[in-house]
Amino acid sequence: MDKSVQTEIEAAVFRRLIDHLDEHKEVQNIELMILADFCRNCLAKWYSKAAADNGESIDYEQARQIVYKMPYSEWKDNFQLPATPEQLAAFEARQQQK
Repeated sequence: MDKSVQTEIEAAVFRRLIDHLDEHKEVQNIELMILADFCRNCLAKWYSKAAADNGESIDYEQARQIVYKMPYSEWKDNFQLPATPEQLAAFEARQQQK
């Protein structure tokens, strides 16, 4: 496969992942962390790092706005629920596995 075609496909997959997460705001970041060991914030960190690796300046907050499709503070106010004791325990257990 041509490298530029591969990059286009990978970019399309990333955009679809962002759209999918946006369509499922009910899925909390802590749930993603428990199940998959990454969340929307991780994607933003990876995005910012990849930009820097390619000579672009996109800070963490700018990257979060791309991932969340809105300012993080707005997403947090409208969609983030407090973590339950069960979620916190599962998250801590997941962290202990590392």
